[in-house]
Amino acid sequence: MVGHGNSGMIGVYKLENQVVSGTGKFDKSGVSSSREARESLDTAFRYFTANSKSISNAISTKTKDYLMHISDLQGIGLTDELAIAELIGLCSGALDKPVQESTVVIGNMTVGGTIAKVEEFANVLQVCVDAGAKKVLIPASSVMDLQTVPPDLLVKVQPVFYADPIDAVFKALGVG
Repeated sequence: MVGHGNSGMIGVYKLENQVVSGTGKFDKSGVSSSREARESLDTAFRYFTANSKSISNAISTKTKDYLMHISDLQGIGLTDELAIAELIGLCSGALDKPVQESTVVIGNMTVGGTIAKVEEFANVLQVCVDAGAKKVLIPASSVMDLQTVPPDLLVKVQPVFYADPIDAVFKALGVG
């Protein structure tokens, strides 16, 4: 996923999720002392547990533990724009279905599922392309910002717009 680090720079982050037998715990590693990153991940998990049945009846939030590790690939500091990407990661792990290859997720959400507009949209898209993205999941609220993106950048990625968190999950995993 690509987002604004706490340094203000735009960075690339890798979220790895694993699902094991358990009692519904969510363990996070790699977040160090970043309260904002931890809160964003907790937002994703709360949304996941509240809405998992809308995604798939196969998801169990009571008999599995969810383990997550985040890597700050450029060392610029963690981001607090993790909720959508981690929701997708949780669903990917729970359904044992990988995120589509070369897909980068941008955008963030509240615990109620409200999607935030992407700040510095063209710059974020540039970082996605530099990171090797072929497909970028973009909040529909940022569709107007496409006009700020240079055409030579836009032709390098396939934009995929999502309307809400569950739509983002389905599109990232290639289901629904």
